[in-house]
Order: sequence, then structure tokens, then C-alpha cells
Amino acid sequence: MRKPLPHAPAPAASPVPGGIAARARAAAGPQYLAGLNPEQREAVETLDGPVLVLAGAGTGKTRVLTTRIAHILSQGRARPHEILSVTFTNKAAREMKLRLGQMLGQAVEGMPWLGTFHSIAGRILRIHAELVQLKSNFTVLDVDDQVRLLKQLLQAENIDDKRWPARMLAGLIDTWKNRGLTPSQVPAGEAASFANGKGGKLYASYQERLKILNAADFGDLLLENIRLFRENPDVLRQYQNRFKFILVDEYQDTNVAQYLWLRLLSQAPSPKSAPLSTVIPGRIEDADPESGNEEDSSRESVSALSAHPGMTDVPSPAPTSPPKNICCVGDDDQSIYGWRGAEVDNILRFEHDFPGAKVIRLERNYRSTGHILAAASHLIAHNEGRLGKTLRTEDEDGEKVTVTGSWDSEEEARGIGEEIEDLQRAGENLNEIAILVRASFQMREFEDRFVTLGLPYRVIGGPRFYERAEIRDALAYLRTINSPADDLAFERIINVPKRGLGDATVQLLHDHARKRRIPLFEAARAVAETDELKPKARGSLRDLVKQFDRWRAQSEVTAHTELAEIVLDESGYTEMWQKDRSADAAGRLDNLKELIRSMEEFENLQGFLEHISLVMDRDGEAGDEAVSLMTLHSAKGLEFDNVFLPGWEEGLFPSQRTLDEQGRAGLEEERRLAHVGLTRARRRAKIYFATNRRIHGTWSTTIPSRFLDELPAHNVEITESKGGSGWGGAGGYGPSRFDNVEAFGSSYSTPGWQRAQANRARNQNRGGSRGGFDEEQSPFGGFGRNKRGPMVIEGELVAKSTGTVSEFALDDRVFHQKFGYGHVVKIDGNKLTIAFEKAGEKKVVDSFVERA
Repeated sequence: MRKPLPHAPAPAASPVPGGIAARARAAAGPQYLAGLNPEQREAVETLDGPVLVLAGAGTGKTRVLTTRIAHILSQGRARPHEILSVTFTNKAAREMKLRLGQMLGQAVEGMPWLGTFHSIAGRILRIHAELVQLKSNFTVLDVDDQVRLLKQLLQAENIDDKRWPARMLAGLIDTWKNRGLTPSQVPAGEAASFANGKGGKLYASYQERLKILNAADFGDLLLENIRLFRENPDVLRQYQNRFKFILVDEYQDTNVAQYLWLRLLSQAPSPKSAPLSTVIPGRIEDADPESGNEEDSSRESVSALSAHPGMTDVPSPAPTSPPKNICCVGDDDQSIYGWRGAEVDNILRFEHDFPGAKVIRLERNYRSTGHILAAASHLIAHNEGRLGKTLRTEDEDGEKVTVTGSWDSEEEARGIGEEIEDLQRAGENLNEIAILVRASFQMREFEDRFVTLGLPYRVIGGPRFYERAEIRDALAYLRTINSPADDLAFERIINVPKRGLGDATVQLLHDHARKRRIPLFEAARAVAETDELKPKARGSLRDLVKQFDRWRAQSEVTAHTELAEIVLDESGYTEMWQKDRSADAAGRLDNLKELIRSMEEFENLQGFLEHISLVMDRDGEAGDEAVSLMTLHSAKGLEFDNVFLPGWEEGLFPSQRTLDEQGRAGLEEERRLAHVGLTRARRRAKIYFATNRRIHGTWSTTIPSRFLDELPAHNVEITESKGGSGWGGAGGYGPSRFDNVEAFGSSYSTPGWQRAQANRARNQNRGGSRGGFDEEQSPFGGFGRNKRGPMVIEGELVAKSTGTVSEFALDDRVFHQKFGYGHVVKIDGNKLTIAFEKAGEKKVVDSFVERA
């Protein structure tokens, strides 16, 4: 008989790694977790308490965010409508829903609180509109409606709209709302910056008017939400209880209003009897009321709200309340939108705002090669305001980052064009090639070069250079000078800037032009001398016609580049943008200067406009291969195999304007922008700088960007420009591009230039002057052009309207739609002086009257 075993505890058992049990358990686990690396999996499975996921470029941020939602739902921790997930763009929200749909099927349809900050805030506002003096069907105004409403308020206050533009006030109000400031909380110094201290009063009047109109603007969607929650603790408690989990994408891009909105919702629900307490932005009240007071007092740099503590009254959570389950995903190294209110300090202070928060760093990059990541990480390490992480890859090192110097921006464009053609010949897809510029005016040089090469391209994040509104306006002025019969051009700028010539005036001109079969400009000349228009409009039209006559005469003796400057100045167009206080006004002025600079390459205005017509005609199918051209700000979130980064020079990148306005904080944001640019590249990153560049209309010798010396030498290779003028020759600079005849002439090889030259030769063969000095040639050598003969349209000589013969005779009885019946007392060409029975004696054009 066997002796019984002693009653000792059985040994602990665990599945053997790689054994049957371990493999079976893995197979039974959720499939959506498959393929996650350890850091990603930790970010997905850490559900309790506040979590900050520091997700570097290309580390799978979106995958972590969507998988985390799937994990919450599959574990039964919350139902779809109990999850609040906010993004910055509708595109990001759609992508999350698409990925969740692939993971969970129809469950994603039950997630009503997945969307952008403003869409979710707008939904909450409509539910509780009455609590903020609105109705549930309130209208959300666009920018144009805002400006129109503000103009009315300025007129009511007798404030000169030209000196204090409504658009400038709209920008100020938007800034205040982004910082969570109501009218009573705007600092006096800031209110005084507009209309001699009336900014705050106008803001208050604007908000009152919005309530009367049952309307809200974009900024109100969040600002009124914050007020709703502050003034109605029971409503706030309702949403705090509803949202068991909060997830935030791109947390580094949140502004102060978004931060405050999130902080209110992320507080643990308080008991109904809990009183309101004052919470300074940047601090969460907990069991230790003395924690962080000294540090919080410095939060003024974020919002200036510490001077207005009443703004942030929220219920204090009970000491025993568990921390809220909030997960913010972002990258402090990619915070590049400070100029529009984004506050990087929000992510830097996350652990302070949410005590006990867990920080998980995603540093394994799945996009770029080793050399590119090493260069980007070494560069961004020079920033002091960051939480710190180092991107790495398990992929190959790949090609080193190249740095190339060129003589000037023209050679830079040629060199990049050559490299792109080399890549294309090597089998690279043009869709995988991008040029990322710091300022939009840099694009013009590349667009012209690509047209010369016949290289297809697309501009992302905005129109192509010559399609921008300010460029089209300037070209319309020049086209009207070059060809008075260009009705489309004249109509575009007849009231730009505003001259009091609205749609009714334009329609009147069209009617006359059709009846007389003359161009719109000549119709304007005729109508300006009659009583058809009101005195103010008639005076404006007469002045405009005289201006064009003067400019057209000047074009005969003035260089076309100088003429363009004169036209933009005298027309008031430049002044219009100088007074505009919108964020993009400065960029528009830079673009106008770049337009004038681009004209220097052409002999005359006609040749330049020929070239433009070719550039504008370059349209490919949407699916065609094309090089992507965009600003660094527009490139965030995109990736390409090959990335070219031109213009790395002091003053341009980092931007001198940013350094002047923001100091060290601006420098760090510029460095983050450089980091974003480098990490867009998968396989090749190529940096360029020029020794000479024209910025804001002035040639200057530049020095390479300080960012170049912050790159690690081990990961960088210095190369020579392929733009036709070697770098590193005699004196270290090589020959000037002016020593290279072939390269210099390449600017004039476009089909448009050749066509302009052919037209010029054809005109000369017909008897025009050919060289030498004579009375037909401009005294300004190099800018001369043949004088124009009489203008002919379809074989008919277009004479001034006064040279035509009217079909009416003296004493004819006539009828005019506006002035009624009368009889002709004087005839001057096609202009009639008519004694009207009720309106008295008026001068009108005969095309507007008929025999009675």
C-alpha cells in the first residue's frame, strides 16, 4: 500500500513561455492588441487614472488612440456613449471612426461624442442653449458675417473703419475667446489697443448683439460651454457622470479655452452640496489645498486668467473621489501652432494638473530611417521646454541627411529640380516627393522652375502661388493696363479695394457695354461722364478710369516692375492689406513683393503675362503623379519618401519675425517646426540654404540657419548643388551664377517666353523699331516696349465713346428707366443731355434710353 502524500502546498504553476497554454491564451486574446509594441500596449491597457501618452512622430499615435477605445469597449468598462473622444480636425475624427469600425463593426455608430472640440461643444450648447440666453436653433456665424456685424457696431460708435478695421477687431475678439476671456475679463491694456480703449466695450456690444440675433461665432462654442458649466454645476455634474473615459488627440495643440473645457469635464463629480471654489488655471484642487500655489501663480503666461479667478470656478472634487480616467495623446516636440493660440505649456504641465498621472513615451518610430531620426532627435534636444524623449528605429540607418549650399534662391530651385528629375529617372514616384518651405513666398521660385521643366506639382494646404487671391488681384490690375478690353480682369478689381462700386454699378456697365458692343472699361469711361450713377459712385468710377489712363501712359516709359509697385500703391491695394490685422495679411504682402520680384526675369509686361498664362494653364488630373509643395505648417501629419527642405537661413528659418515677437519661446517653436520637417521624411531628407536671397523685395546676403550646426555631424553629409553653379570653389563660394551663361539663360527657355519673343519679332517685322534710339523706344534701356497702336476687336477699331454717332436727334422724346420721360436737348457723340419732366436736366448714355 502506497504511503499518502503529505499535505504540503502545491507548487505555483504558470504557462510555459512558448508552450501550448501560452499560445492558446494568446490566440484567445483580443486580436486588436496583436502587433502592438510593449509601449503601445501599455498605453492601450492602462485605463485607470490620468494618462499622458507622449507619442513622437511616426510612433503609431492614431493606432494607440483607436485601439484604446476598442479595449475600453471590449472590456466592458464603458458603453459607446460614455466615451468622450476629441480631435482637432474632422479628418482625424473620420479616420478614427473608420479604424474603429474595422475593429468593432457597428459599435462605432453608437459613439456620439467622438468628434472635434467645436462640434462636441456645439452639440452640448444646443441641448442647453436657454441657459446661456440662446435658442436651440441658434446660427453659427462665419467670418464674413462676424465682420459685417462688427462694421455695424463700429458705425454706431462713430469709429473710423479704415483706421480701425472690423477684421482687426474680429481677430482680437477671437484671440480673447481662445484664451477663455469674456468681455468683463479682458485686461484693460489689451482693450485699449483698439479704438483708443473701446475694444472691451465693442466686445461686450458684439456679444449682446449675438444674443439678440440668436447667433454664436466659432469661439463662442467653447466659451459659452465654459460659462454654462461654471454657472450650472448640475449640468457640469451630468456630463462628468456621463463621460467615464475622456481621450484627447494632439493635446499639445490645445489653446486655453480648450484646456479649461477639458479641465472642467475631467474633474471627478462633486456632491450636490459642494460649494464652488476658485481654481486657477493649471491647478487641480485635491486633498492638499496648499500644493502648488507658488507655481500656479506664474500661470499668467498661459491665459492671463489668474487675474480673473472667477473665470475658472469649478466644483472641487471630494478628497475621496477617484481620479478621472483621462488620456491625452500628444507630442510636445510637434507643438507648432503657437501663433494661433496653441499653448505647449498645457502638455508640459500635465503631471501637475493631474497628480499621479502616468506618462508613457512612444519612441519607436515606424516611419523614418536611423540617420533621419538621429538628426531630428539631436536637433530638438536643444529645446529646454520639453518633457524629453528620443526617437529610435529598428530599421536600417539609410542615407544620411544632406545639407547643400547654393549661390542664390534661383540656383536652389534649379538644384532641387535636378535632384527631383534624377529621382524620377531612378523610378521614384513623384507623389512620394515633397518640398517643405518656411514661408509661402518661397513657392513661387519652385513653381516657375517646375513649369520650365514640365514637372507636375501640386500645392497642399493652399492655392498655387499665382492662384492666390492677392496675386490674382494684382495681375488683374496689370492685365487691364496691358489690355483695356480684358473685361474679366477689370470686373475683378473694379471694387477692390472698396470704392463704392457694387453689383448694381457693374450690372449697369455690362448693360451699356453689351448695347454698344464695347469693352467694360470703355463703358465705365462713358458712364462716368453721365448722371446714371449717384455722385459718389460716379466720382469713384471717374477717378478709377483716370488712374488706369495714367498707368497706361506710364507703362510706355516706366519699367514694368516699377509700374507694378506704383499701381499697387496708388490703387490702395497694398494699404488695404497693411491695415488688415488677420493672421495671413503679412504673408499676403510678402507674396505681392515676391510677385514684383518675379517680374524682373522678363523684358516687359507682355512677356510676363504670357508666362503667367502658361503657369495657370498647367492643370493635371487629380490622380496624376505630382511633386507636393507646401509650408512646414501644412506638412504636419503627412509623410513622404523624399523631403526637400529649402531656405534654412537665419531670418527666414528661424523666422526673424517670430524671434522678434516671441523671443526664446519663438525660437523653440521654430526648432520644433524644423523637427517636424525632418520627421516627414521616410528615406531621404535634403536641406538647402542660399547665400543670397531676396526677402521682402530686398536682396541680402544671408548666413546659414543656426539649426544646421545643431545637427549631428555623424548623421549629415555635405553635398554640392546641382543647380549649375558649384559650391565650395574659389573663395569657398564657387563662381557666381552670372558667370554661367547657360544657367542664366535658362530662365528664358519657357514656352511662354519663347512665344512672347516670337510675337515681338513678328511685330518688329511689321515695321516696329529694332534697337537703336528713336522716338518710338523708351528712354529706359532694357525695359523698352513698342508703343501700342489703336486697339482693335474683331476687326473693328475701338474708339472712345465720344467719337461715336448717336441714333437720336435733338428734341426726340425719350424714356429712361430711372428718370422717366424727357426730350433731347444736346448731343455729344453717344452722350445725350435730356430735359426730363420730373428729374430735370441729366446727361446719360444713349444706350440707356428709348424713344417714347
